[in-house]
Amino acid sequence: MIIILKKGVPKNQIMDFVKDVEKLGVGVQLNEGTQTVLGLLGDTSKINPRDFLVNDIVEGAERVSAPYKMASRSFHPEDSIITVGANQQGVTPCTIGDGTAVALIAGPCSVESEEQIMSAAMAVKKAGARILRGGAFKPRTSPYSFQGLGKEGIDLLIKAKKETGLPICSEIMDLGKLDLFADVDLIQVGARNFQNFDLLKELGKAKKPILLKRGLSGTINEFLMSAEYIMANGNEEVILCERGIRTFDTYTRNCLDLSAVPFLHKETHLPVIVDPSHACGIRWMVPHLAKAAVAIGADGLEVEVHCNPEKALSDGSQQLTPALFEELTRTLSRIAAVDERTL
Repeated sequence: MIIILKKGVPKNQIMDFVKDVEKLGVGVQLNEGTQTVLGLLGDTSKINPRDFLVNDIVEGAERVSAPYKMASRSFHPEDSIITVGANQQGVTPCTIGDGTAVALIAGPCSVESEEQIMSAAMAVKKAGARILRGGAFKPRTSPYSFQGLGKEGIDLLIKAKKETGLPICSEIMDLGKLDLFADVDLIQVGARNFQNFDLLKELGKAKKPILLKRGLSGTINEFLMSAEYIMANGNEEVILCERGIRTFDTYTRNCLDLSAVPFLHKETHLPVIVDPSHACGIRWMVPHLAKAAVAIGADGLEVEVHCNPEKALSDGSQQLTPALFEELTRTLSRIAAVDERTL
């Protein structure tokens, strides 16, 4: 349920009203923007929205039909703007979702060595990336494939952050490793874990942004309900990532659902980015999908870049070389400029 307040109501009156609403046994989320909206959390089945209309400061009240409440734009009409890497000396923060810039997250699929992650970090920064990605823990289909360097990989990412000033993004796979991510600026939840509800609940207690990827066969409703798990547990800094879903065809690794981008922007206030690398799994196709994603309004991109993809220990076929990535960013700048945005 949401309660829409009239414009110009003094802050003290709003807070008094919030206290009265909380006495009904529900939580209240206060969203201040062009107009103040109160989101009621909990069991509202016995509350009649019309009862609030007798109060002079209330303009309207209505039930929210979507099962995802906190992620819904009805609850939070204004776009959420999330800053990654804030308040760290020597780190340049990256803002995602402000409508003026396309955030580039780039780096290798997995951290393989100090030389590899350092060279990749320098290359993607030079080309315009604002966040460095790299997998320390890798969920692989085969148990015999490279599983990542683990804690050593995290340590190398932190070292690369200190060298480049780029915030870092890496994927978490289980609760037991959460302490290792204390210095990771953007924690990624991969497609295979997007419905790991115990993990999502714990990330709801984290004090940093979460990059949530859509599952391989996840519907939009399931995707947003996963975001709701994080938000309902206290963390509203969620970035949604469309990375392709499985269909009947197999000519690409997945099928990039670009229609999800404008739909999610309409349904939710959360930033929406696109991962073209996992969407197709084919190097030459990645730039085409990246350009389409920016054209359709994505708030950012997550692109895999490796200095020597032919020798990569994971997903070499979909990783761009630094030269290809730099060429791509020049093209993306021109596309973003059409909507008066920058990289």
